[in-house]
Amino acid sequence: MELVSSDDIDAAARRIKPYVLRTPLLHSERLSDELGCRVLVKAENLQHTGSFKPRGACNTLLSWRERGELPERVVTFSAGNHAAAVAFAGRQLGVTVTVSMPESAQQAKVDNVRRYGGEIVPTDDLRGTCDRLAREHDCPALYPFDLPEVIAGQGTVGREIREDVQPDLVLVPVGGGGLVGGIGTAVKAAAPDCRVVGVEPALSNAVGQALAANEVVRLPRGAPTMADGLAAPFAGEHTLAQVRRYVDDVVSVAESDIATAWPDMIAATRLMLEPSAVVGLAALRAGAVAVPDGGTVVLVASGGNAAPPRD
Repeated sequence: MELVSSDDIDAAARRIKPYVLRTPLLHSERLSDELGCRVLVKAENLQHTGSFKPRGACNTLLSWRERGELPERVVTFSAGNHAAAVAFAGRQLGVTVTVSMPESAQQAKVDNVRRYGGEIVPTDDLRGTCDRLAREHDCPALYPFDLPEVIAGQGTVGREIREDVQPDLVLVPVGGGGLVGGIGTAVKAAAPDCRVVGVEPALSNAVGQALAANEVVRLPRGAPTMADGLAAPFAGEHTLAQVRRYVDDVVSVAESDIATAWPDMIAATRLMLEPSAVVGLAALRAGAVAVPDGGTVVLVASGGNAAPPRD
């Protein structure tokens, strides 16, 4: 299998530049003092649609257009962030988007998809419904993570990080592995000694299980994590290959650690974040990842599409 390269990510950055925002890398004095290192937050919650996902969605549709293969319709499956991103990208390029989403999807994410014109099909079988819709409409599926074009697009997050700072550690939320695989590829190209670590919920750890089994592992439907944006039903062959090559480790964190980190990271950064975005902080606090004493740590805040936590 041919891996996504840093050149692919550079090409994606040029391709998607008119369609996405270059998000800031923000210093958190409060988290830096707490952890004893320089903590920077890559604020992808400020991206269009409220998450990093438009990078991969736009790169995929634009790549297809370059090859003369842009369809009139695409289908996908998602808990919400990827769905909104594909709807956003489809609106830019005149492509109709239909999405299979969980029946229990958060209302904020459902509203976000509809805001960008996405058609929603509620289901408890995300991938199965998506594939059925692709057959019915005779159109391609733009999967959330296991496409080289998606991985390259998500890797532009890492490209921006490496342009802004020389980090010692980058912590990346993990669902299906597209984001961490892309970031790892981009960061390692410029800073091979930087550790890139993926963090996933212990209750939804498709990448960790696949790495341990050395094959794709399908999780039970509806893995019950509050970090719903990381509840991927499986990790694909492309993402696993990318993670094996460019990611130093993948660790998991408990729901209680995510729940504690969520309001604390919002308070420390003054950013509106969803639970998926705070798993890096949860991992550092839980000791799942060693803090580099006096070093520079980047926490990738993957999205902000959730109602704020309440006491």
